[in-house]
Amino acid sequence: MIKQYDQSFVLETAHTSYIFRLLPTKQLEHLYYGKKLTVSSSKDIEPLIEQHAFAPGNTNIYDEEHPEYSLEDMRLEAGMIGKGDIRIPFVEIIHADGSSTNDFLFQEAKINTSHTPIRTLPYALNNKEELEVTLVDEAYAVILKLYYNVYPEYDIISRRAVVINNSDEEIKVNRLMSTQLDFSNHNYVLTTFNGNWTNEMNRHDHIIESGIHINASLTGCSSSRANPFVMLSGKHTTEDDGDVYGLNLIYSGNHYEAVEVTSYGKMRFIAGINPQNFSFLLKQSDSFESCEAVMCYSSHGFNDMSKHMHAFINDCIVRGTWQHKERPILLNSWEANYFKINEQKLLRQAKAAKKVGIELFVMDDGWFGKRDNDQSSLGDWQYDPKKLPHGLKHLVDKINEIGLDFGIWVEPEMVNVDSSLYRSHKEWTIEIPGHNQSEGRHQRILDLCNPEVVGYLTDVMSELFSSANIKYVKWDMNRTFSDIYSQYLPSSQQQEVFHRYIIGLYKLLDNLTKAFPDILFEGCASGGNRFDLGMLCYMPQIWASDNTDALCRYHIQNSYTYGYPLSVISNHVSSTPNHQTLRTTPLDTRYNIACFGILGYETNLADLSNEALEEIKNQIAQYKAYRHTFQFGTFYRIKQDLHNWCVVSSDQKEAMGMIMQELVLPNRQHHQFIARGLKEEGHYHFFNQEKQYNVKLFGDLINTASPIHIKQDSLAHHVVAKFVKMPGEVEDVHTSGSVLMYGVNLKQAFSANGYSEQVRYFQDFASRLYFIQEESEIK
Repeated sequence: MIKQYDQSFVLETAHTSYIFRLLPTKQLEHLYYGKKLTVSSSKDIEPLIEQHAFAPGNTNIYDEEHPEYSLEDMRLEAGMIGKGDIRIPFVEIIHADGSSTNDFLFQEAKINTSHTPIRTLPYALNNKEELEVTLVDEAYAVILKLYYNVYPEYDIISRRAVVINNSDEEIKVNRLMSTQLDFSNHNYVLTTFNGNWTNEMNRHDHIIESGIHINASLTGCSSSRANPFVMLSGKHTTEDDGDVYGLNLIYSGNHYEAVEVTSYGKMRFIAGINPQNFSFLLKQSDSFESCEAVMCYSSHGFNDMSKHMHAFINDCIVRGTWQHKERPILLNSWEANYFKINEQKLLRQAKAAKKVGIELFVMDDGWFGKRDNDQSSLGDWQYDPKKLPHGLKHLVDKINEIGLDFGIWVEPEMVNVDSSLYRSHKEWTIEIPGHNQSEGRHQRILDLCNPEVVGYLTDVMSELFSSANIKYVKWDMNRTFSDIYSQYLPSSQQQEVFHRYIIGLYKLLDNLTKAFPDILFEGCASGGNRFDLGMLCYMPQIWASDNTDALCRYHIQNSYTYGYPLSVISNHVSSTPNHQTLRTTPLDTRYNIACFGILGYETNLADLSNEALEEIKNQIAQYKAYRHTFQFGTFYRIKQDLHNWCVVSSDQKEAMGMIMQELVLPNRQHHQFIARGLKEEGHYHFFNQEKQYNVKLFGDLINTASPIHIKQDSLAHHVVAKFVKMPGEVEDVHTSGSVLMYGVNLKQAFSANGYSEQVRYFQDFASRLYFIQEESEIK
């Protein structure tokens, strides 16, 4: 709900309030953003107003009529350059006379009943109210519009801005942020999620004490180096208690989040398009739109903030046919084959996939042009007749006859120099003509600033997607930007390349997702190099990382869940030793981690043992039974000695949980599983799936029980292992939700003093999956 009391504005969600007012100098003063306040008049707001009688020494007052106001020491909604505010600015414009001073003053405000469309960028849907504030710099006839959208049930407020050039001369926008939050103190921790290829989303907590802290990307995409989702929290905030702000951008390009502590102890947070190597030329009547920022506050810790952010993304960011639809279980061909694919191999693997219950078969890279390695053929999207002698449609039809849907890998934004497309259209790439070029993965980037390129890719991808019964598309993007130059744009607009590329990308994706609304598109950019809200507006799921190692994936997926729901996080069970780390982890641990989200497999099923195939078959059957909760349930991270997750159905009748340990600690026998999100007084059945273990896992301890000595890896050892299995522990508890959320004491872990069905076999990288079902009464 949006209210106006005299010169003050109050934005309310179910549990939060956001309040600002008009200063006597006509700037906007930020007053409050946090736990919901009871406000029914301007009198209620007065205590929130910072009291100023005299401006601090060695500062500039805004004007002689208001000597008490120095903008350097004010909490503002939008900071400007040139009138005394020397902090990180919200907007920076270079005028025709060379001046960079901007003096945007309040003109009017109005409440709209729906979101004002953004012409060039995606934005959140399904809101009811919007506050539109117009500020004018009368000296230069430039308008700045601030938009605030309220999503009450999600505790989400979004912000964005538009600059309009009403002058007779050209201006350059060098910076336009999406949101600004000015705090009265700096007692906060900035949490960022940083990394690189196969090492995404490492959580870093920065205690804010002084100076400027920046989280940003200059790679041309949102990047694995610095995800645009960040958090500001109290120093003692936990998963379940304390203040936290979750902040993100609906944008897939270079982004910028910064925190600055002022010399007066205040703190400014600012986020938007990265201003480095950026400017945008505006002629008369032209406008420039920032991307939309998403803000969520909770006083109940990280889990509560994540819950609201997850629901908002599922309902207001993801859209189309697959918005709330359960995602299929797929087998991806990459790690089983790499570039060495052919029709016979793929069909054999698809048949094995069908036997274990997989629903979708995906043909990854290597199927087109002369694609035997990554040095050629990107841009030539015609199947290779040597690998697919009967054509793409024939292969798809055969896969469909087996009983599987078919998916395909593409990388439309890229081109190899060794390709027909590059030889025909060298002017279509981002490169500096006549200069040496730096490449990534032997490829160059097609210039999506150029509408002709966008149109061409729309046509060629449309032809491909309609050539066979394609149900899924994995859309990859495997390099960052270099030699930033558009052969389409004039020299005066070369600093627009990064942003115009993203506008072109969104246009291309909009064209294709509207033309093929039933195709499930999965975003990928060398894994998580473009995992952001902008891509989720077109692609309902994103490949979290090219790293499929279970231990690494635990940490990567855990970090994603702070800002993104399980329903958009794509995970695969792969073979061991793992192809990225050479680590060996149990098959059940690989599954137990991958099933929290969108489950897939990436291994050569045709080469696996019958025992492994039977285990995978059971995993898939289990996942299908609980799929909706695994993908769309409310997710909780639980802090304890072990890694502990829990996901709960919306009606609280069903939950699944997992514990995982990294390395065994000797003589640590006792562990707990802790649930979250259940009905306190509800009755529940807590249980696990009974398992049996190969005696070989116990090494020569077999001789402590065997009547004869058995040599390791001998024929006798193999025979015994075939017929003798070691029983796993069984958990079977009937109790209340409150007890489960306090914690269940589990069967003791093995600690060298004996093994029976009352002992938990729990080695390095071991995990357990638990199930919780509501029942009418405790049995």
